[in-house]
Amino acid sequence: MTTLAAAIPTPPGGNAQLIAAAVLGIAAVVALISWLKVHPFLALILGSATLGLVAGLGATKTIASFTKGVGDTVGSVGLLIALGAMIGGLLADSGGGDRIVDTVVQRVSDRQLPWAMAGVAALIGLPLFFEVGVVLLVPVVLLVSRRSDVPLLKIGIPALAGLSVLHGLVPPHPGPLVAIAALKADLGLTLAFGLVVAIPTVIIAGPVFGSFISRYVTAVAPAELIPSREREPALVGAGPGEPDARSGAATAAGTALGARAAGGGSAGVDDEPRRPAFGPTVATVLLPIVLMLLRAGGEVLLDTKSNVRAILDVIGNPVVALLAGVLVAMFTLGMAVGMDRRRISDSVGGSLPAIAGILLIVAAGGGFKQVLVDAGVGQMVGNAAKGASLSPLILGWLVAVGIRVATGSATVATITAAGIVAPLAASLNRPHVALLALAVGAGSLFFSHVNDAGFWLVKQYFGLTVGQTIKSWSVMETIISVVGLACVLLLSLVV
Repeated sequence: MTTLAAAIPTPPGGNAQLIAAAVLGIAAVVALISWLKVHPFLALILGSATLGLVAGLGATKTIASFTKGVGDTVGSVGLLIALGAMIGGLLADSGGGDRIVDTVVQRVSDRQLPWAMAGVAALIGLPLFFEVGVVLLVPVVLLVSRRSDVPLLKIGIPALAGLSVLHGLVPPHPGPLVAIAALKADLGLTLAFGLVVAIPTVIIAGPVFGSFISRYVTAVAPAELIPSREREPALVGAGPGEPDARSGAATAAGTALGARAAGGGSAGVDDEPRRPAFGPTVATVLLPIVLMLLRAGGEVLLDTKSNVRAILDVIGNPVVALLAGVLVAMFTLGMAVGMDRRRISDSVGGSLPAIAGILLIVAAGGGFKQVLVDAGVGQMVGNAAKGASLSPLILGWLVAVGIRVATGSATVATITAAGIVAPLAASLNRPHVALLALAVGAGSLFFSHVNDAGFWLVKQYFGLTVGQTIKSWSVMETIISVVGLACVLLLSLVV
């Protein structure tokens, strides 16, 4: 508990007042986002004010608590999000993402395409935000499905599952980073466990479910969205506030795969832009992940006085690892394809405006979380959970599920749930704190529906009705959430 929280007396109404404050604060956020369509940044500020005032903090202490939370979150999470976005920007602008997709998809049969698309989406999803990954991959999915015998959803669902699982469970995506910061979890352990959880989750929610649902839901992509040499796709918006990022990269990916989908022709190869080689591209994407995993391994296997561990602690620090990834990407994804220094700078800088909204939401969410903590709501929930003998992992998942369904925002659900269950982390060992962060992340993906911009993004791209989108996308998200929790609970039995 913070110094500010320690100085705050118990509200006159006791737990009843804290419960009312939490309910009204969260309800204010939900109502503002879902009903009044207020931007989540503003909704979280107003919800924090409601929470603090009802809890008895007073205006001055509420402002101080919120401001502290914003600063702490931006300092610990914002830098990592920005560095990750820079790698993603270079990956998209250089054609590196296209190279990964092209190389993998060209080498597999139609029967193997669902598995290949799940793997490609998971790999590309490491540095890219969900929306950018969708814009990059979906035109490829549409084109390959159109020119092969594979139903659209049979390869589309695996691609979406790969992107969604990585977005919700694996750093350096905003949700997992926020949960790690709020719970004071070990990033290396969370990353390692997240990858372990992600593999079976992607398989079940992707190729397995995609093969099943494609028999009952027929998707016909809008003709204007299918890339061709004669017509670039007119990408549609996903809904209010949804970025239409890097459509050029998506178009290039679809065009490059046209020959494979049509039967392997090579016409027009000379007209294709220069792209980075497959090996260096994959190595660049995986570099930050490998460095962070090496640090986690060193903490487990090496003595604290070991010089090797000291080196791994430095190079595996998330900021250092992601910075190394950016610097390497400038060479392997920038200079390697003929970009000059100005173009590399433009690509790196151009990746930042798109994440401004995400950073603001994450920062305001950190402020909301801090008000929850300083008002004593988190401690109250922790005490209640201990009294009810409820597993912290299940509690974190349930809280995130409730907020996700109500607001439609996975990030808001992660931030709020992590703040509520943060006191429980103090009683857990390091591995279980990491698993708690993953449980919250899994809950934040539960049942995307009409209040989620991602729902409309998928609906428009795949030419689905609302009912078909619920049967496919919404069910897929629910499977990810439930399977993710099941894997977390199984891991908790052995670590």
